[in-house]
Amino acid sequence: MKKFSLLSLILFLCAGAQAAQIIRGPYIEDPTQTTMILRWQTDEVTPAWLEYGPTPRCNQIMTVLPAATQHKAILYGLVPNQDFCYRVYVNNAAGDGVQEPVNGTFRTLYSAERKVVNFLAIGATGADIPLPLPDGTPVPDEAAAARTQLAALMENEKSDFLIHTGNITHSGLNEDADREFFEPFKNVLVKTPLFVALGPNEYGPDRANRDSKSFLRTNYSRFHDMSWSNATPKYYSFDTANARFVFLDTNVAEGAVWAPDLGEDSAQVKWLKTTLAGAGEKWKIVVMNAPAYSTGTRGANSQVADSLIKIFEDYRVKLVIQGGDTNYERTFPMYRGEPNPRGVTYVTLGTAAPTPSKRAHSDSSTARFVAARQYAAGSIVDRKLTLKVYSDLGKELDTVEIYL
Repeated sequence: MKKFSLLSLILFLCAGAQAAQIIRGPYIEDPTQTTMILRWQTDEVTPAWLEYGPTPRCNQIMTVLPAATQHKAILYGLVPNQDFCYRVYVNNAAGDGVQEPVNGTFRTLYSAERKVVNFLAIGATGADIPLPLPDGTPVPDEAAAARTQLAALMENEKSDFLIHTGNITHSGLNEDADREFFEPFKNVLVKTPLFVALGPNEYGPDRANRDSKSFLRTNYSRFHDMSWSNATPKYYSFDTANARFVFLDTNVAEGAVWAPDLGEDSAQVKWLKTTLAGAGEKWKIVVMNAPAYSTGTRGANSQVADSLIKIFEDYRVKLVIQGGDTNYERTFPMYRGEPNPRGVTYVTLGTAAPTPSKRAHSDSSTARFVAARQYAAGSIVDRKLTLKVYSDLGKELDTVEIYL
């Protein structure tokens, strides 16, 4: 009876409608223990239909979305620690029904008694198409090849969510997002909720101009939903199992004049201290773009280092995942400027696409440095965190174990 009713409703709503193609997504964001946000984009204005439920009962709940090109569905009534599946439908070419659905899966966040978390992390997926040589000879698009290879490797990883350290596109423009992110990582995003730490590219090339404030909203905020705090849509945190992940906006230190401040009395820093203090004995993992430690070409961001390092140490952060430099780098655990077992480990995941850069100088903080495109697969099992880092060719670049 349910199948007949669903089909009848779809056929009724499709009457006279044109065919549509899903040109972006579906992609998943902002998971909680009981909700999830699912987004997709079509090339034509069309109603859309979504079925979802606990795996394998993907058709337990049905949602109808009104005609649009940008589609957003908030999935309610979920339960923690659970695998779900879904199906997205749009009109078929004949206009008398729907196309074959796009299928996906996801997992809700874990309740506090759980002690296992698996995640992926990547950074800087944005890189422009290379210009041909002066004689017109085309130049191979190594960035595009790397994105494809990384996505294929990541698709096979067991992961509850995906962390992005910022700079989704080279320009910050939404018009580049399909080629540089949504299309190559499509099979990852259809099943892996996304969390992003904003990079300077998200603020746009004119970020030093206060009149550019609409750039982020126009090209990023309209298409993404993070676990944003009430005070600002630029920094946030979430808990899953025995871990708290904290995402900062460090772009004021990259010249974004209307980004949230990092001063001692700023709202962001006060929020950071409260958020870390409230985590208690959980794992505390920070994600940000500008690096506090780096020996790469761009180097450490002094404003970020001066503003945040001591806070991380005082509140017993164990791992900082950062971007901002086009290489992979890991520090020793650092405390008060020196390697120390009680300190904070900093990992730079700085390029999935831009050309990797070499080390600019040596420093006693560096435990591992590799000039390669990369992604990381992290696993928390109770009081042990393991982070494995792989190149776009599938080579293991590094493994680090951290204990709570």
